[in-house]
Amino acid sequence: LTFPLLSVTLLVSFGSSMLYGFNLAVVNSPAEHIKAFYNATWFQRYGQGLGPASLTLLYALTVSIFALGGLGGSLLVGVLVERYGRNGALSRSALLVLLAGGFMGFSRELGSPEMVIIGRSITGIHSGACTAPSSWLSPLQPFLGGWRRLCLPIGSVEGIFICLGVFSAQVLGLPELLGKDRFWPLFLSVVVVPASLQLLLLHCFPESPRYLLIERNDVCGATKALQRFLGSPEVQDVIEEMQEEQRSLSSMEMASVWQLLRERSLRWQTLSVAVLNAGMQLSGIDAIWFYTNNIFENAGIPVSQIPYTTMGTGAIEIVAGLIGCFTIERVGRRPLIITGFCAMGVCSAGITISLLLQAALPWMRYVSVACVVGIIAGFCMGPAGVPFLMTAELFMQSHRPAAYIVGGSLNWLCNFTVGFIFPFLQMSAGAFCYLVFCGVCLLVALYVYLVIPETKNKTFMEISHIFA
Repeated sequence: LTFPLLSVTLLVSFGSSMLYGFNLAVVNSPAEHIKAFYNATWFQRYGQGLGPASLTLLYALTVSIFALGGLGGSLLVGVLVERYGRNGALSRSALLVLLAGGFMGFSRELGSPEMVIIGRSITGIHSGACTAPSSWLSPLQPFLGGWRRLCLPIGSVEGIFICLGVFSAQVLGLPELLGKDRFWPLFLSVVVVPASLQLLLLHCFPESPRYLLIERNDVCGATKALQRFLGSPEVQDVIEEMQEEQRSLSSMEMASVWQLLRERSLRWQTLSVAVLNAGMQLSGIDAIWFYTNNIFENAGIPVSQIPYTTMGTGAIEIVAGLIGCFTIERVGRRPLIITGFCAMGVCSAGITISLLLQAALPWMRYVSVACVVGIIAGFCMGPAGVPFLMTAELFMQSHRPAAYIVGGSLNWLCNFTVGFIFPFLQMSAGAFCYLVFCGVCLLVALYVYLVIPETKNKTFMEISHIFA
């Protein structure tokens, strides 16, 4: 495991996965300050403030527009990589973040709520368009010798960086740092820091060897890149392995999304990908990330303690993510995802019960906090990363890109749905709104238990036979 290989993986993770996690949680702490800005701006323009429903609608759009941008970015990533390469696609995505940071950072000075919403949508495009760090390691994993047992944790490093991004947003949102009213535009524009670092340092590393050889047929460039990443001049075995993959791909016709949906032999696999990706977002985890402070406030936690309670949940999230990352090969995919969804469902019901009883039993507020922690831990240990891994294992290479488009599109659409409707669901259903998430989690866990087989150490043909 060489320093260049580790460095580029961490750099890509820092500028993409960590930014995604940061943007999930960054609107949580300054929510009231942003709403106050919207209301004051509206009063200056039209002589009257926004009503509660209109203000909630505008803020919900600000939160959820990030996911719509992500959907657009995920559909553009193929075009960007094909035209500019992996390094070029990442660099252009980083430029988008600089633009978004400018919009959000100067929004209050220019009195424009629209700039905040536009900035959020652009950061979403960046998150959707960024390629995963594991794409750097996929052609190298079989050749890492004694470090092979570490391939999965390194390949899953983006999941850990998402947790770190969420945690960093919670820390910076503390009142002692950027949690004050005058700092919220600066807080939102912090995204330019990791993007700038990625933009400055990415050119120091060669292009992805797999991209150079398979996509560009540049054997010389791929050889030089591999020699630098592996720290050895002997890379012929790796080159031959990728050339074999190139020959197999050239003789293979890639299926479109429409062809995938019409393929009867893959119907259960396609349905499983849809259920897993929709379920991971409809489980309520986005409501927790987007509206943590609001949830804790309704649970009766003193306002002065909420930022620190939220930060504590972020720290537990990192620990849970590490546990899931290092146990997935030992435990298997299926047990982790079933346990994770069941834990999230039980904890969602627990929040409802604790909110209903907190008037009579004040200590139930701490049960609410424990249930929020349980939802986050359950998600990070299983549903956070397993659906992406299982998507690759359920399909052969010819259908895998189409499956990722189906799963990714559902993922972003459900992210938008939860972010947009949760405030209204909370206003109309009160404590019972969490029962919706409880039902989704338990139904997904039941589906996985009844339908999806364990994919660990199984070939595509074995998995296909089980489904058949």
